[in-house]
Parts: sequence; C-alpha cells; structure tokens
Amino acid sequence: MNLTNLRKQVATYEKPTTKDSVWQLVNTIVPFFLLWYLAYRCLSISYILTFIFTIAAAGFVVRIFIIFHDCCHHSFFKNRLANKILGTITGVLTLFPYDQWAHEHSVHHATSSNLDKRGVGDLWMLTVEEYLSASIWVKLGYRLYRNPFIMFVLGPIFQFLIMNRFNRKNARKKERMNTYLINTLLVLGVGTLCLAIGWKAFLLVQGPIFLISGSAGIWLFYVQHTFEDSYFEENKEWDYVKAAVEGSSFYKLPKLLQWVTGNIGYHHVHHLSPRVPNYMLEAAHNNTPPLQNVPTITLSASFRCLRFHLWDEEKKKFVGFNGIKALAKKPLAIKIKPEH
Repeated sequence: MNLTNLRKQVATYEKPTTKDSVWQLVNTIVPFFLLWYLAYRCLSISYILTFIFTIAAAGFVVRIFIIFHDCCHHSFFKNRLANKILGTITGVLTLFPYDQWAHEHSVHHATSSNLDKRGVGDLWMLTVEEYLSASIWVKLGYRLYRNPFIMFVLGPIFQFLIMNRFNRKNARKKERMNTYLINTLLVLGVGTLCLAIGWKAFLLVQGPIFLISGSAGIWLFYVQHTFEDSYFEENKEWDYVKAAVEGSSFYKLPKLLQWVTGNIGYHHVHHLSPRVPNYMLEAAHNNTPPLQNVPTITLSASFRCLRFHLWDEEKKKFVGFNGIKALAKKPLAIKIKPEH
C-alpha cells in the first residue's frame, strides 16, 4: 500500500456541512424518542412488543453516540462551541461525560497500536511475553476482563453507568464541571421520567436499551482493534499512518447496520483523519485507492475475533490463550513492558 500523502488525500473530506449534520440529528434523535415512547406505551399490551421497540431504540442510541463521538473530534459542526453543546446533550443521552471522553479519546488516537503507550482510551491488552511473566492474579484478572460476558455484558454497566460518573485524576476544572453538569442533567432527566411514568416502567424500557446499545458499542470498538493481523509496534518503530490503516479494521457491515452504526466500520479512515464527519467516511474510503487494501472484516468473520486475546510480538498477530500453552513450558527471555 502506498502511504505517501495518504492523509492529504483524505483531508479533502474533513469539512462538515450544516445541512447534512442537521439532517442526521433529525433522522436519529426523533426516531429514538418515538421508539422510546412506543416501547413505553406497549407495556400495557405486551412486553414482547416493548422489547422489540427497545432493540430498535438501542440501535439509535449507537447512532447518537456516533454523533457524540464526532462532536468530541469537533467534526460534526464547523463551530467548536456548537460541537461542545451538542456533545454535552448527546453525552447525557449516552451516559458519557463530553470533555473527559474527548480527552481520553484523543489520547487513544495519538497512541493507538503503540505498545509503549497503552492504557488510556483503549482495551486492556497484554503481549504473550507480558502474560507469561505476569503473576497468577494478573493472569486471572486479564482472563476475567477478556471473558465475553464480563466484557460485553457487565462491561457497559461498570464503565458507562458507574465509571463515567467520576472525573479522571488531575482533570482540569472545565472538564470536572462538564462531568458534574452531565451528571446533574442525568439525575434530573431520570428523576422526572420516574415521577411521570414510575421507576419500574422506566427500567423496563431503558434497561434493555442501555444494555443492548452498551454491548454493541463495546463490540464495535473491540472488532475495530482486535483482529488477527492487526498492527502493533514499540514507540521507536510506531507509525501513525500505519497504525490507522493497518491497526484499525474496515468492518464491512450490511447497509442497514452500516447506517445504524454511523459508518464507524470505516474505522481506518476515521483513525487516519478524525476530522472527517461520519457521513463522509464511506466516500473517503471509496475515493481513496490506497485504502482499498486495508484489513477487512465481514459481519460473519468478526465473531472469530473473540478468540484473540494476546498480541504475539514475534509473529506480529493476535493469538488466543490456547495458542500459548506450549510457550508457557519453555524458558523465555522476558522483556517487561508497561502494564495497563
């Protein structure tokens, strides 16, 4: 793949258009609230109908998060203040603190696939050597972390519902105040709904929406960075463009799922140029020939990514726990790297 001037080629798609952004807001926010209301009204008819509507509503929460995500990159509107206002509002709907997540996510983009700079805005990932040299407690913790039930079911509850309510250490005042604001708006919003329809009805509707959308969000992030022939290098060998186009997958989804997920499957384009609005990612991919040969994962193939847990620095690929049993019996010259 010719990587020369690749970022410049994609940069032509970095300008958001107010018309397209507003239209995406309309076709995302309005259906979400409509589906939420229909799910509530169906509680008196059949919870099966309610659950069907919550599944659809969860899809729109994912789409709302993509708008929030673009706002964090200042790519949804041209005006930074407009991005922050909308980002704070969508942060309430998705349970994410805008300023805090924008900071952590910018670190993720600056350090993605860098073995020496892991730990902020990414999934906990150990190399084979790190795992084999770790204590039994670290190994146990890592295996639990990588367990699908914990990662995709309990993970959203812990991270989105609990940890997102707290400021990170050494956060600046404006970041702390933004988190407090979002937490306050959440309390007021949830409290008002519970008073209006009752806490049981609220949980019966919002509970499935939160769990389904949260699991889908973590799954998307997992698949975008955990695939067999990904890219990881130590800092001295690390390259930003390679990390973007080889360390971030093209998750080729059916058109409906591509729309629901706000084109985030074109993750290689997004990492190459975070200022490209989500509704321009497909065009940037299709009209940039060097991007046609990036790692591509289909929906069916993506489930095989669940077996990848450790990065093998020697083979330059992800491997599962079963693949290192033989290595565990051999003496290794272990090079210790920073843990998560």
